[in-house]
Amino acid sequence: MTIVHIVMFQFKADASEAAIKDVCDRMLSLKDQCLHPTTKKPYIRSAVGGKENSPEKMSGGLTHIFVEEFDNEEDRKYYLEKDPMHLAFVHSIGGLVEKAQVVDFTAGVF
Repeated sequence: MTIVHIVMFQFKADASEAAIKDVCDRMLSLKDQCLHPTTKKPYIRSAVGGKENSPEKMSGGLTHIFVEEFDNEEDRKYYLEKDPMHLAFVHSIGGLVEKAQVVDFTAGVF
């Protein structure tokens, strides 16, 4: 069953627009750069993102939202724990991100 992985960022007040755009572009590029260790093919099913724009004003300061989908738990686990492209990305954004929040779910599983 597909696993939906949602990542939300609040950038530091002194982060430039160019730096924020770079992080966002690199986050979305992980879809094509993260390769399965066996097949050597991209394994992130889909990836989209954008700037928070809800009129409800309940984002808690989180401003940039990304949604990725994985085919299974094995792929998500590899992404989170071992994928060198993802791990390098996470390491590279520490100086720019004030707060990050991640939630995952499988549709229809409660």
